[in-house]
Amino acid sequence: MQVAVPCRIVALWVQMCPSVGSTEPACSRILVWWEPRNDQLVGKTHTCQIVLHEDFVLPPPETQRKAAQSRHIPPGLGRQEVAMMGSRQWQGKADPFGAVAVSLPLNKTLVTGDQWKDVDSIQEKRRSFLYEFCKKYNSMKKLRTHLVHIVSRIYVEDRHKVLYCEVPKAGCSNWKRVLMVLNGLATSVRNISHDDVHYGKHLRKLDSYDLRGIYTRLNTYTKTIFVRDPLERLVSAFRDKFEHPNSYYHPVFGKAIIKKYRHNANEEALETGSGVKFKEFIQYLLDSHRPVGMDIHWEQVSKLCYPCLINYDFIGKFETLEEDANYFLQLVGAPAELKFPRFKDRHSSDERTSAEVVRQYLKELSKEERQLTYDFYYLDYLMFNYTSPIV
Repeated sequence: MQVAVPCRIVALWVQMCPSVGSTEPACSRILVWWEPRNDQLVGKTHTCQIVLHEDFVLPPPETQRKAAQSRHIPPGLGRQEVAMMGSRQWQGKADPFGAVAVSLPLNKTLVTGDQWKDVDSIQEKRRSFLYEFCKKYNSMKKLRTHLVHIVSRIYVEDRHKVLYCEVPKAGCSNWKRVLMVLNGLATSVRNISHDDVHYGKHLRKLDSYDLRGIYTRLNTYTKTIFVRDPLERLVSAFRDKFEHPNSYYHPVFGKAIIKKYRHNANEEALETGSGVKFKEFIQYLLDSHRPVGMDIHWEQVSKLCYPCLINYDFIGKFETLEEDANYFLQLVGAPAELKFPRFKDRHSSDERTSAEVVRQYLKELSKEERQLTYDFYYLDYLMFNYTSPIV
């Protein structure tokens, strides 16, 4: 027997139309899965009577441009609810195709001086390159990802209407310091410790807002991402987490890696997880049956920030970090005295992870392992136009 019961939201997914770059008004459909409120009924035969279809229709491009200039006018949000029968087999599935957020023109009226012309030209080329890549990539592959997961790495700064997607090992610690100053949580980036940056819970993430709050910010705030050469980022993460004392990565990742990939490991290594070799780390990374899951410090940017679903307005690179960051701060109207910090967050005496440092680490790998590691980050290399390494 089937019974109709009150429902609660347990999952949602997003479908966008039309495709990226279209001159037609953008729209997005949010599909919400409901299940019974009474936990005793979950998993039993029942009819959950409502699946909510919520259509958010953005204004035409000209209206979007005006909103981008003011940065405070949210797009018109229409809503249509359609009652229909739910199906248990839909739970947890998603089918986004196209973009979750439109790309907005940068407001350059706040930029002073001519020294930013070259930076701006490079910026436009990066955005154009990523757009063309995503247009091809999205036409070949449909991604199945929950909206809340898509925005889970994005930090929100409401005062200057900034969304920053965190890419670890690409200047993220100092970027979070900058966001805290912009938000009035600190007076100087130098007054903010590493622990305050990463464990203080001072900054809100986009997934902490309700659905309307997420979509309003995605389509009216300036969205930025800063990236880095994928193998440099990988080696930097390994050096930081495994070549220095670490009370989390050694016992959680190190012990599992040594246990599976080191033959005749001694008791101390198995007990502490310290001393993981780069080759062992790569064996873990490439293993489809990893003994412990992935981590944001070496996860692909394509899976952290979804650059083909969220049309980022500004694409910075670690290789030109200071210049890109200070130009971005002008674009969003940051205080003139606020500059992107130069200091290294931790292990300041260590040599920075450069292309030459990466080459030394890659020597520990076989040619096949080097190729597979590059293949692992293949999308990141392509979408951000990084030069393929010689493997």
